[in-house]
Amino acid sequence: MLKLISDLAMKAHIALTGLVRDFKKDERGLSGVVVAILLILVAVLAIVLIWGLLDGWLKDIWDRIVKGTDKIE
Repeated sequence: MLKLISDLAMKAHIALTGLVRDFKKDERGLSGVVVAILLILVAVLAIVLIWGLLDGWLKDIWDRIVKGTDKIE
């Protein structure tokens, strides 16, 4: 039983190191990874920009809502 567990762990390690080695050698998929990272970066920057623009407006609306709750009994 221990030999089976040891063999499975060794096979998994060999398979994983083989995948990593093949990934390092394969350059055709690298541009896709770079494009994906850049798209994520652009999306995050757009969200930050929109949040920055809407921040003052949302605070103003929230202050109006909070001031209106003083009148409710």
